[in-house]
Formats: sequence, structure tokens, C-alpha cells
Amino acid sequence: MKVLFCSQPFQENKVDETYEYEYTCAKQLGLDIHLISLEQLIYQDNPLAAVKQIQPSPEKVLAIYRGWMLKPFLYQKLYDALLAKNIELINTPEKYVHCHYLPESYEVIKDFTPLSVWLHKEEIDASFENVYRILNRFGQAPIMIKDYVKSRKHDWNEACYIPDASDKEKVQQVTSRFLELQQDELNEGVVFREFVKLQFLTHHSQSNMPLSQEYRVFFLDGEPMYMANYWEEGQYDDTPPDLQPFLEVAKKIKSRFFTMDIAKLENGSWTILELGDAQVSALPEQADRCEFFTRLKRNFL
Repeated sequence: MKVLFCSQPFQENKVDETYEYEYTCAKQLGLDIHLISLEQLIYQDNPLAAVKQIQPSPEKVLAIYRGWMLKPFLYQKLYDALLAKNIELINTPEKYVHCHYLPESYEVIKDFTPLSVWLHKEEIDASFENVYRILNRFGQAPIMIKDYVKSRKHDWNEACYIPDASDKEKVQQVTSRFLELQQDELNEGVVFREFVKLQFLTHHSQSNMPLSQEYRVFFLDGEPMYMANYWEEGQYDDTPPDLQPFLEVAKKIKSRFFTMDIAKLENGSWTILELGDAQVSALPEQADRCEFFTRLKRNFL
């Protein structure tokens, strides 16, 4: 198994500083690590140059990417460039999209996650009435918004949270501001999600958004591999969540390597907030990076 990290921008022989600790841990554990250039992939549109430092393999070998999020068309290019060298990323482009875009996996997790609806950007541009129409099912309930991948949770009141889904002025204000801030980083469209009452942890020290007791769980081949507190602020309970209710749904996720973010509701039960492709899901600040790679290595021995 190979582990592929992003190189530092314009320094293709040095790992991106954000992933330096992960790279060091993987190297110390004796994993087969390599660097790829996102500059060549994204800005030069040269996927073969992006993977030029990796030698072709005489037989097909598995690889895991650990780096920045890629839009699906870029992941496809990276996947194909590596496959030409007989190196196969753990998730096919189809499996990548399945967990990277919430609408793609919603049908699988809908009984375990807040009610969600979505519109493509073109539908919103055509008429804002499409937004009001699709929000009717929420009544006057509070909602929050994100694109198919990410929210702007640190712009909580400005571009994320809407106290009343029937308040057309507020809906247009927050949605428009969200789209303005996302600009070219927008992933496909806007997802409108039921705002559920989570067990309060603390307020974020910078954005003042309410934080809950949330965990990020990494799954490998349908089984939990590693779990960490999502937030570094606030005092978590000593008792970790019971993952049993989520094991059956995890087996239905069309991905070999994915993350599941779960959070504690006010009533003490747990909900899935979102899924992610584990190759581009960040390890939380308090995560033990060396333990993460130790477990990853153990699964491929």
C-alpha cells in the first residue's frame, strides 16, 4: 500500500506543511509514502506531471491519498493518472463522489441524519422561488445551509443559520451571502438541512457558533478504524458514543474508506451529521496521527 501526500506549493519535493506531521508519522511507521503536486493537477491541468515522482508498479498496488479536497473531475484525473502507473486509489471516482457529495449518499443515511433538501446552483439562479418552494416542508423550523460538501459554519449567523425557514427575507439574505462567499469554491449547489438540537458543548471562541459533542469516525471496509473528538474546545463526556446503531448503515455506504461525523442530540441519542471521503477528511486537532496510521497499516498487513 502506498500513501500519497500533497507537496508544498511550488516545492514538489517537500510535503505540504498542513500534512507534515501525518507524513512524518507514516514515514516512521515504514509506510510507502510519496508526494504528488496539486499545482500540476489543478492549475496546470497536467495530471501526469502531478504524479511524476511516483514510479510505475510492475503489478497493481493500492494507494490512499491524504490531502486537500478535490472536486470530482480532478479526483478522476488523479485516479486515471495513477492507474496508468498500475496504482489504484482505494476509492474509485464513483465511490469518492458517493461520500463527498451529501445528495449522493443521503438516501442511505436519511433515517439517521437531519432532513435535507437541495437545489443545483442553476435552479437557484433561474428563480429564487425555487428555494421558497423547496423549503415549504420545513415550515417555520430553523434550518442551516451548506453546499454539497461544506458549510460556512464559522460565518454562522451571516451565511449558515436561518432561524425560520418561512422567513423569505432571511432565507434570501443568508443563501445569497453563502453563495457570494463560496464563489468558485461552490460545490454544485445548496443543501438546506433541518437544524436539530444537539447537546450543547460550548461556543466557538472565534465564530461564536454553538458546538456540540461531535466525533469523526474513520471507517475502512465498513468497520470503524479510528475515532476522535471533532472539536478541541469544550469538555467532552468521558463515555464515547456507542457506534452499534451506525454499523449496519456503514456497511451500505458505497465506499471503502470514509468518515462519518456523528453528534449527540439533546435527548442523548446520536445523529449522523455528514459523511466524507476519508482521503480528504481532516484529522481533528486532538487526533493521534501516529495511532491513525498505525491502525491503517495494521489493516493492510
